[in-house]
Amino acid sequence: MKRILDYKATEPRRSFNVAQPTMIPLAPGRVRLASVRIMIPRNSSRNTVELVATVGVRGITGISQVRFRIFRDGKEIFNTQQGIESAGSEQNYTVAFQAIDQNVSSGSHTYTLTAENRTSGTAVSVVGPISFSALAIKKS
Repeated sequence: MKRILDYKATEPRRSFNVAQPTMIPLAPGRVRLASVRIMIPRNSSRNTVELVATVGVRGITGISQVRFRIFRDGKEIFNTQQGIESAGSEQNYTVAFQAIDQNVSSGSHTYTLTAENRTSGTAVSVVGPISFSALAIKKS
């Protein structure tokens, strides 16, 4: 049997909108896209936190490699990378991924989603939507 310990979700951008882009900086710079805080109760050491993210991006110049990272309390726990093409090909992408964080200690934890461009000479922006959620489940 499993029991839900906590659930949080945020949607900083509800829809696609190229008129309000947020540039993704070249690494080592990064942009914070979303953040959620969950609470793990005492005596819940056997747990899983399922993290789900969706980010809409648009290639502006070249083929960018965008690295998405998830941090728990400032420490990186997950990353993935996605190539984003620009004009002359596909330009708009919705990148979705899931991460699993297991046996998280009791207390309050902040999960943060970031993005960075790993390819010099290219440009890419976030155009929405953005959603980020955390579901904490206690294993029996």
